[in-house]
Amino acid sequence: QVQLVESGGGLVQAGGSLRLSCAASGSILGINAMGWYRQAPGKERDLVARIVPGGSTHYADSVKGRFTISRDNAQNTVYLVYLQMNSLKPEDTAIYYCNVVRWGFNYWGQGTQVTVSS
Repeated sequence: QVQLVESGGGLVQAGGSLRLSCAASGSILGINAMGWYRQAPGKERDLVARIVPGGSTHYADSVKGRFTISRDNAQNTVYLVYLQMNSLKPEDTAIYYCNVVRWGFNYWGQGTQVTVSS
């Protein structure tokens, strides 16, 4: 099993920045992709950004140029993934979920609320 703990959400004004963090622990060997999804009220959960071993990244079109994903797998017992969010917009308001894929299985964090006021 993989445990994911997220932090860094909150309330910010439009144009501001937030940094989300996610720590993956437990059975972390074999983790491949790490990423962030978000779900706004009444909407589906959508991919925001993903990073794979080697550093290749993928972003949703709506966040390209504003969000940056990074990961730190240097420790043997915990993997870290970050989402730096700049130039935030009210439409970025959502619950953000950390996601990792290990041997084809998806693991999810509990979610962290990001609210952007206009």
